[in-house]
Amino acid sequence: MFGDTIAAISTAWGNSGIAIVRVSGPDAWEIAQEQVCLAHDAPLRPRYARNASLLDEAGEVIDHILVLPFRAPHSYTGEDLVELHCHGGSLAAQRCLELLIAGGARMALPGEFTRRAFENGRLDLSQAEAVGALIQARSNEALRAASRTLDGELTRSVTEIYDELTALGAQIEVGLDFPEEDVPYVADETLSGSLEVVRESLAELLERCSSGVILREGIRVAIVGRPNAGKSSLLNALLKESRAIVTSIPGTTRDIIEAVMTWRGIPLRLVDTAGITENFHDEVEAIGVQRARDAMREADVRVWVIDGSDDLHQEDVDRVLEMADTPHIVVLSKADLPQKISTASLTALIPASTVIPVSASKGLRLDELKESLTGMISGSGALDTGLNASTRQVEELRTALECVDTALSALRDGLGQDLISGCLSDARAALSRIGGGDCSEDLLHEIFGKFCIGK
Repeated sequence: MFGDTIAAISTAWGNSGIAIVRVSGPDAWEIAQEQVCLAHDAPLRPRYARNASLLDEAGEVIDHILVLPFRAPHSYTGEDLVELHCHGGSLAAQRCLELLIAGGARMALPGEFTRRAFENGRLDLSQAEAVGALIQARSNEALRAASRTLDGELTRSVTEIYDELTALGAQIEVGLDFPEEDVPYVADETLSGSLEVVRESLAELLERCSSGVILREGIRVAIVGRPNAGKSSLLNALLKESRAIVTSIPGTTRDIIEAVMTWRGIPLRLVDTAGITENFHDEVEAIGVQRARDAMREADVRVWVIDGSDDLHQEDVDRVLEMADTPHIVVLSKADLPQKISTASLTALIPASTVIPVSASKGLRLDELKESLTGMISGSGALDTGLNASTRQVEELRTALECVDTALSALRDGLGQDLISGCLSDARAALSRIGGGDCSEDLLHEIFGKFCIGK
């Protein structure tokens, strides 16, 4: 698959100052030079841009471009690579790509340039995934987290822990393999201390990577409650736009409405839902209620909205108590109107819940609500030091941490160092997979298939 030469447009479609067409592979230089006429007779030099004319099939000039060549292994892909910088506009770039393909290159698959960089050792898998995160970043914090991972900070941290586990495992194996020799082995007390240090390092890294996931994917917030509680008004107020229809008629919202906003660098994925009630008026409302319950179950945080200007319904109290073991916030809406429900009385009924009175129409205490939403999930995590990590990588870190915890438990229970050695081996395997070790072809295809063509 990687022995041929590929080409693709690496910049977005549309009118712009320039468009970049990239060609990579063993024949990249030859194919590129066949399609251009250099401004001077001197040959191409790696990393030196040259003025050239792009020629069509008849040898006619169709654009004046820059040619920027790279020699393997000093290129993005680790192969011979040439960038052709055309004038912006879909037609010029498309014609350049067509000429390269006619000259012997083939169209690149999604993410194939970065896949080749991974296969050729220019990037490990965590850095390759950070490339996609860098492109998709929605905030400065997410951008910095992706940049830190692309610079190798995650790789270095994982490698340090991996090396510690390897050294510890080697010491244990010596004692297990040569018990009769005069070779010192690791005492249980020393082993316990070393494992605790490794566990602390893993826990800290897991926290930084979990923060990175929040920065990239955001917090899914389900806005739920009884009909006409003020859910859609709250959504519109948080977004500062009229996204949902708001009327005094209960049940106006029949379907899920989703929108994304950013607060303190964290995307909030707001989901407005139909009013949850047991008294359905028709089949459409019943479907809407079921979708609201599904959104409630899938959310990271649930915001249960109660109309503070109305009498308190037992159904509201029952629903909030059901959410006691999940991240949730209770909003007393319409705080600008005379209130029939006080914060104190509601807190007495639902002591395990955070209650925030807000006014969507006046914008009262909305910032406090957003702070609570982000703080509930990010907690004390250091978002300013977060590392971009995929859900897959976070799960591998959790697996490694669980293996170390199992080793510590086995040590406390006196189950023998052979079992501990196996736990450390499993932990090393999980850490190895973060950088791409022992990854299946299906996993690599899934990861790089999410990239755009040309990256």
